[in-house]
Amino acid sequence: MIRILTVLAACFLMAMPVLAVQPDEILNDPVLEERARDLSKDLRCVVCQNENIDSSHAGMARDLRILVRERLVAGDSDEEVLDFVVARYGDYVLFNPPFKPSTYALWIGPFAVMALGLLGVVLMLTRRPKKIDAKALALSEEEERAVAAMLAEDGKEGPKG
Repeated sequence: MIRILTVLAACFLMAMPVLAVQPDEILNDPVLEERARDLSKDLRCVVCQNENIDSSHAGMARDLRILVRERLVAGDSDEEVLDFVVARYGDYVLFNPPFKPSTYALWIGPFAVMALGLLGVVLMLTRRPKKIDAKALALSEEEERAVAAMLAEDGKEGPKG
């Protein structure tokens, strides 16, 4: 029973997210550290692109983590820290960039691609033939005689190969 609990505990510990925050980056003030962690969840690593800066092991992410903590220690509000980072690295550094002209493509692009795909499917379905005309596909008497002659000729020669 103890072995099973030990294995389950190990599985749960392995499933926990691994943070790249180094011990020398952690602030002594738990309130500021909590604010730094909350801000880090909203900031994208510009190297890894799909990880927040707390999860990334890239050097650039480490620099951003340190920058965020320095700004908090200097007395900046959360919004001032984010504004500073965005001014330096652009809206791309945010996981949820603001809706403004420079990010319209980012916000509208996926919906436009989906609409174009849907339009293509609708056009494809509306332009295909509704019903196949059996008379148009039927062979004429002359064609039937020619096919019968070819089949009879193949039957005389036997299998090839």
